[in-house]
Amino acid sequence: MENTEITGDLLSDETHGYLSFTEATRGERFLNYVLDNLLMRYTLSYLTGMFVGYIGVTIAPEFMTRLVSRNSTMNLLLLSYLIAIFNYIIYYTLCEKLLKGQTLGKLITKTRAVRSDGEDLTFKDALLRSLIRLIPFEPFSGFGVPWHDAWTKTMVVKTK
Repeated sequence: MENTEITGDLLSDETHGYLSFTEATRGERFLNYVLDNLLMRYTLSYLTGMFVGYIGVTIAPEFMTRLVSRNSTMNLLLLSYLIAIFNYIIYYTLCEKLLKGQTLGKLITKTRAVRSDGEDLTFKDALLRSLIRLIPFEPFSGFGVPWHDAWTKTMVVKTK
């Protein structure tokens, strides 16, 4: 399915031409995944963790003291996991909606996500793509059509 030309029968504004897309390669998709995860994990997660820590210490210092005590490793692990899920959903949903189908990784690789009819992603499309990415074995679906594309009827294409 790499470098496939996809033609839709959409009517563009006042012309009755056909829109065509070139689907992103698996290599571009993998690079998007790596770049987005690096940016999200090492920038957004750090900032979110700092923010949660600051708010926690300000609002509930006793709770935060108990949270970071020696016997509460599971509590910290759970909090970290919840922050990671929150970041994942927020990052992908907001980027793909506000940047017209692009994340920071897709901006670098000059690709973007669109609906299979060629239209821009709706908020619902972006949110569903983000939620599906949380399924534990979803990254392995990238060897075929990724679930977050197949289940939401979207695709990643090269920008012109």
